[in-house]
Amino acid sequence: MTVRPLSLSSLQLAALASAALVLFPLIYIICLALSADTAVWYRLWTTRVPELLWNTISLAGAVVLLSLVLGVSTAWIVTRCEFPGRRLWEVALVLPLAMPTFVLAYVFNYLLGFGGPIEQLWQLLAGPQARLFSPQSFMGVTLVMALATFPFIYLLTRSALLDFNVSFEEVARTCGASPLRRILSVTLPLLRPSIAAGAALVILYVVSDFGAVSLLRYQTLTYAVFQQMTGQLDNQAASILSVLLVVLALLFLSTERWFRRKSRFYQTAGRYRAPQRIRCSWFQTLGLTASLAIIMGAAFGAPVCLLISWSLSPEALAMLDARFFGFVWNSALLATLAATVGLFVGLPLAYLASRKPTWLNTGCLQAAYAGYVLPGPVAALAVLVLCLNLMPIVYGTVIVLIIAYVLHFLPAGLQSLEPAIQQITPNLEEVARTLGLSARETVRQVTLPLIRNGIIVAWVLIFLQTMKELPATLLLRPVGFDTLAIRVWLEASEEYYQLAAPSALLIVLVGLPALGLLLSRDWRAA
Repeated sequence: MTVRPLSLSSLQLAALASAALVLFPLIYIICLALSADTAVWYRLWTTRVPELLWNTISLAGAVVLLSLVLGVSTAWIVTRCEFPGRRLWEVALVLPLAMPTFVLAYVFNYLLGFGGPIEQLWQLLAGPQARLFSPQSFMGVTLVMALATFPFIYLLTRSALLDFNVSFEEVARTCGASPLRRILSVTLPLLRPSIAAGAALVILYVVSDFGAVSLLRYQTLTYAVFQQMTGQLDNQAASILSVLLVVLALLFLSTERWFRRKSRFYQTAGRYRAPQRIRCSWFQTLGLTASLAIIMGAAFGAPVCLLISWSLSPEALAMLDARFFGFVWNSALLATLAATVGLFVGLPLAYLASRKPTWLNTGCLQAAYAGYVLPGPVAALAVLVLCLNLMPIVYGTVIVLIIAYVLHFLPAGLQSLEPAIQQITPNLEEVARTLGLSARETVRQVTLPLIRNGIIVAWVLIFLQTMKELPATLLLRPVGFDTLAIRVWLEASEEYYQLAAPSALLIVLVGLPALGLLLSRDWRAA
């Protein structure tokens, strides 16, 4: 019996609409920037742009270096050393991913600030006139961003180390190579692709971050876009800075892909030997545990303890009224709507690219990944300008927010939807068609139930990302429509630490289920 091909015309229209939803605002911003008066370009290039480019690039470079040290060293410890508590640390090192950068920034603004507890402790040791570096400085921002992003490198390096064939190290050792030379000549080159991928994630995260740099008053391109839109009310200047930011992110991505393509290393030995962990003495265990405790205490433990302490203060408890639960409802409502719309937008893209990988369907899917290089303020600017010119009726409503969220966070959902569909053989759908089911019934009764887990993961990821989103919400929210992230930013900007604590703590707790999803899956596949 000849099986009729699945009718995909309606899905193709949906995929094209989804790709247009992502690409059209970005193209519109580029056109707005290119149509700006030359005087605006000249003013920016002679005043703001050189400083902003230097600040952004230098911050990204410094954060990557510190994150590499933290991520690679911690991954090495938990994979190559055997000591009591290793499994606990293996899981705990992922927890900083649940801490939004603006929450970590406002906690460190208190800890490292003038007269803060760390400075007081330092003055007891070094004298009353001793001063630490300010959190609102290059060193302060670098420390906060590195503590928030090193788990990206840790996860990827750990996965690579678990799959590492130690036969290569043993060959190098028989050739007389010292331990340091084996690490530099054998181990690190084989880990380089994973480390490079983690570094690229860190760079993109730093370049697009708004929360930490705004609270710590550090001028980057992302922060400047927000300032141009809110302080100067100059959308043309903001669009120019946005285009520069997108170009910078694309350059980082292209460099990382070129670097990985030019430095491929294969584990070609026929005999595979898994790495054996080194059993540590009690003295080595003490040193390793102390090192991991310091890192985790700074990245997660101390901030969470402070948030709990502040949340139990009388000032914070007084905030737990109907108004606070209104913020919770607003955040949950926006996140639910964004995650649901994101699924409807992403499913046709992922399905067509997997089942019918033509140039058009694959191009639509790749276009949807453009959200990776759109920081929050840039996505907000794109949607704002587009709605003001084409759909002014929706301006000032939650519809604009939902569009910005989907534009920004759709790639997170696609990363779960696409592999989930690819793991389902098309033969099952063909069998359903031979049994008389229509195309729509086949998708509803066969495909969707089989990819249910991937759909749930995609929905949860978009939901949790939206709960933490700050810049687009600041710029596009309806008047008087506050979320938990907005309340943290507003209270922390005025240094009302106790008042911001309940909202910040709730955001952190809501982020933990995403880590549970990550840890419940095969880490090597992650």
